[in-house]
Amino acid sequence: MDLSLSQAASLGVQLGRLHVSLGRACGRGLLPVVPDAVTAEVTSPEQAVEKSHRLTAAVADKGTGSAFDVAAVAALDQRRELIAEHADRCPRQATPEGAHGWTHGDVQYRNLLWEGEKLAAVLDWDRVGVRPYAEEVVRTAQVQFGVDGVFDLARVSAFVGGYRSVMPLEDTALADGVRRLWWKRMTDFWQLEFHYDRGDFSCDELFTADEALLHWWSDRLDQVEDVFVAE
Repeated sequence: MDLSLSQAASLGVQLGRLHVSLGRACGRGLLPVVPDAVTAEVTSPEQAVEKSHRLTAAVADKGTGSAFDVAAVAALDQRRELIAEHADRCPRQATPEGAHGWTHGDVQYRNLLWEGEKLAAVLDWDRVGVRPYAEEVVRTAQVQFGVDGVFDLARVSAFVGGYRSVMPLEDTALADGVRRLWWKRMTDFWQLEFHYDRGDFSCDELFTADEALLHWWSDRLDQVEDVFVAE
């Protein structure tokens, strides 16, 4: 559903409370102890380009000349250009910035149950795990407010402000989280892997939408990061 600004802020508050509650559950021994540090795998530009070439070959081998095949080849060519242009912005550190702890793992519109303006429940807990808090904040914002090929920056700002009213999160952590998710999207081709490696076409539409957002985001990296860290 489309959230109002107040609902976006409320979602941020609820995510903050969720992280606080999971932290308390861990403190009471209801969840395993959080390790002192977490690491995040970063795909190198070279690995991403190699993957893109493999998928281009897969289109030639398994494609039927459909409109999706043509769009996939064009998108892969453009992605290689984008990776080359932004390779110097690849995250360099294996350890993300900021605090980490237990998180839901998939807070997004399909897993949110609303009653009017109030969030009634968060569903689907199969991905619960220890992550940087900024990772879940940024991913939630992208899935919820990165629609039609653009970020709804006003709602992103309201959402992050709501979260930080409950869970203080440093600017450096949020900026790092934004950069890491952007690079993950830059180097990830999972929808095409579903299509050509598994014969699963159910996510084809997501590839088109995500590709548009990636290009919009890449053109506005600093602007998007500024919105996430603005108080």
